[in-house]
This record gives sequence, structure tokens and C-alpha cells, in this order.
Amino acid sequence: MIRVVVVDDEPMVCAHLRTILGSAEDIEVVDEAHDGAAAVEAVLRHRPDVVLMDLRMPGVDGLTAIERINTFAERPSVVALTTFDADQYVLRALRAGATGFLVKSTPPEDLIGLVRVAADGHTVLSPDAARRLVSASAGDHAVKDRARTLLDRLTEREVEVLACLGEGMSNARIGARLHLSEATVKGYVSRMLVKLDCENRTQAGLLAHDAGLVGRGDRAR
Repeated sequence: MIRVVVVDDEPMVCAHLRTILGSAEDIEVVDEAHDGAAAVEAVLRHRPDVVLMDLRMPGVDGLTAIERINTFAERPSVVALTTFDADQYVLRALRAGATGFLVKSTPPEDLIGLVRVAADGHTVLSPDAARRLVSASAGDHAVKDRARTLLDRLTEREVEVLACLGEGMSNARIGARLHLSEATVKGYVSRMLVKLDCENRTQAGLLAHDAGLVGRGDRAR
């Protein structure tokens, strides 16, 4: 079973999410919370696989909760929930450790599938959403400079794998593109996360965008 905690300051939203996710045989909503502090307590109490986290809440907001959860030794996949397609607040949440974000208007059948994707440790972020987020941070030259400096820690092959992460590709798709086994790709990704000081694939993918790797023809330094 995929264990889920839902977090939103509107009880009706939590009830709606419970109803949708509860219709799936392999998903169980183990708790709900209405502010960031309660969300952190729920994660410590239940050790869920996935947390759906509202960002804008009174008191302790979702961003602060994500930062706290990201310090835990055993961390769930935290997916930010928002009514906005993209803004700087969502970008901060992703950089703080969220594995992706969903708009609250996501169709029920898509929500269930995306929770399963998050539980598997993959990024929950549509290509269109990724483009909007990257556009939102396009003018941050300090971020770009830092990303390009971090690339110097990587081998040429690791840069190629990082570029694929920036496109939101799974290990299997990366392996197919670069003619590598899925296990080999997994090893590359694990080593890159350490070298780049990234907590998850989503952060690494954003760094690939920041460094200008995504959309570049040769994908090499």
C-alpha cells in the first residue's frame, strides 16, 4: 500500500483528496493536517510514502514544513499542491526538497497515477510546468553561475545523464537514449546527487535547466 498524508488548510480540500485517493486499491490516506506544523507531526507519526502539501497556509506554511521534513533520515516524497501553475513560491519548494508539484484542479484519474509516480521516487512535474518554472528563474544569474560551477564536478557522461533528468526522463528512458543499462543509470544518478548536493532527482533536473543543459544539442560541456 502507498501511504499518503494530505495537507491543506481547507478541510474540504482534504476530504476531496481523501475521497479520490481512497478509491484506489493500492493507496491509503493515513492522516490529514491543516497546517505545516501538524504536517511535520503527521509525517513523524505515520512515516508515509507520499505527502501532498499545500504551500500557502496560515501559521507554519508548506515551504517551512517541506524544509523540516527534508531533514529527516527517512523522507517521504513531498508533492507541493498549489492553485497556481507556477510561481517563485513553488520554485522555492522544489529547491527545498519537494519532488514535484500539482495544481489542485488535477483530474482525479491523473492524481492517482501521479501519486503512484511520486511513491516510486520519480519527479511529479509536467513538461509545461517545468518550462514555466524555469522561465520564472531565468533572470537569476547567481543561480545560473552556481549551476555551471557545479557541472565541473561531473564527468562528461554524468552531464549527459543530468541533461536527461532535466527533461524529466525515467532511468529506463535515459538508458535507452544513452545505450546504458537501467542499473548503470541508477548508479550515475546516485553519484550525481551526492556530487551536486541535490536531495532528489527534481533538484538535479532543475539544476540542469539552470545550467542551460536542457534543449542544448550536444549535451556535453
